[in-house]
Amino acid sequence: MGVVSTPAVEIIGLVKRYGAKTAVDGLSLKMDRGRLLALLGPNGAGKTTTVEVCEGFLRADAGTVRVLGLDPVRDNAALRPRVGVMPQGGGAYPGVHAGEMLRLVAACAAQPLDPDWLLDVLGLTAARRTPFKRLSGGQQQRLSLACALVGRPELVFLDEPTAGMDPQARRLVWEMLSALRTDGVSVLLTTHLMEEAEALADDVVIVDNGQVIAEGTPSALTAEDGESAQLRFKARAGLNTDLLTAALPEGYHVHESSPGSYRVTGQVNPQVVSTVTAWCAQQGVLAEELHIGKRDLEEVFLELTGRELRS
Repeated sequence: MGVVSTPAVEIIGLVKRYGAKTAVDGLSLKMDRGRLLALLGPNGAGKTTTVEVCEGFLRADAGTVRVLGLDPVRDNAALRPRVGVMPQGGGAYPGVHAGEMLRLVAACAAQPLDPDWLLDVLGLTAARRTPFKRLSGGQQQRLSLACALVGRPELVFLDEPTAGMDPQARRLVWEMLSALRTDGVSVLLTTHLMEEAEALADDVVIVDNGQVIAEGTPSALTAEDGESAQLRFKARAGLNTDLLTAALPEGYHVHESSPGSYRVTGQVNPQVVSTVTAWCAQQGVLAEELHIGKRDLEEVFLELTGRELRS
């Protein structure tokens, strides 16, 4: 019989309070080894607090938290060499050169990756002699990621890993994260980019008001019972969706998911498309960016929380 490994992260009934405010209210989640989990939620939902408890920076008020089978506070010394942490904002000394910072972190690891190789992979070779404070925001993020990875961790915590990056740098980091997962490294990330979560995550957990409100694979969360597709379009904000619903066959519904963005739920066929465009024309409105397909993760997020990811 094979050895059954403990989860990368297991949280049961986590509670964390700041005075009278409860930041995390009975949250539970489980992340298996070798998976990439995206933890999503609006600002103030409890994401960062949850991650900081897992990293051992905060002590839980109630509940059980295990990281690689260990208590992140009590067993922090044993966990530290096995876990990589990438905080948002970099966390480096302002005057230290990029290459110096990475070599310093590598010197603390038993079997580090080659710092020069990692700088090259992350497109930082040309900036290795640049002080941290003079790096662009995207370069600082990539250096922070390099520092989190140089010690060959089993588990990596990433907070907004591609914040401030241009599309090319973002794709580079995505490729790195995909390679980590292929190598069996577990990754827990928070992100405000729905495209990033949908492209990278094996599993998604959405939290709000300190509790888990939805979890599953991206495909499971975006699936709709009995619906193979939906119609989405953009137009002037504030259209009377009740009137458009009335113009459609029975069983259809129109919802303005965000100002100027409309979604028609129900089976999509040529008659439905014709009805929607004809109704918009009658209102003197041009239906733009007409799209037929399944809903995306951002729509699911908005439906569940009623808020943008960054409130």
